[in-house]
Amino acid sequence: MTVLEWVNGMVEGDVRREKLLDILKNSSGPVSGSSLSRQLGVSRQVIVQDIALLRAGNAEIFATPKGYILYTQGPAKKYRRSFMVNHTKEQIVDELSLIVDNGGKVLNVIVAHDVYGQIQADLILENKEDVMEFYERMGSSKAGPLLQISNGMHIHTVEASSERILDNIERDLKARGYLVIQ
Repeated sequence: MTVLEWVNGMVEGDVRREKLLDILKNSSGPVSGSSLSRQLGVSRQVIVQDIALLRAGNAEIFATPKGYILYTQGPAKKYRRSFMVNHTKEQIVDELSLIVDNGGKVLNVIVAHDVYGQIQADLILENKEDVMEFYERMGSSKAGPLLQISNGMHIHTVEASSERILDNIERDLKARGYLVIQ
């Protein structure tokens, strides 16, 4: 490979990543890796690599089961809080519904693993429909929920439009016995 070919490849990658960001910015929902690869004329592996590079450059791109979304904070201030919770697999819908019904958005789930350390998965659950779709996907998968590897203990990062909403979520999680007090 010549220096010119290498430089041209770098420029093409930068242009493609800008197009990828534009697609995500203009999307009303998650965009699958397959869709991105078709639109940009590259393999899904290239999309995965581009997403990693964009994240390394501080782009807040979340990988959800439905595809990638770009987190963009609108003009309204958003508040975030992490809740450590503990419950059974059968209580997942109740716990997640409690959060979204109070006006929270469940951004992720985090568990501690003895060997791998902290494992995090993006969820981006905003409403009851999202919760039910997530639960149905989990039920039809051979893989179980992450809470199974941590004896039910896990953390959710929740976003809301006010501290009051986060306080209400905390209150209700505590009332149900899900909240772990540290």
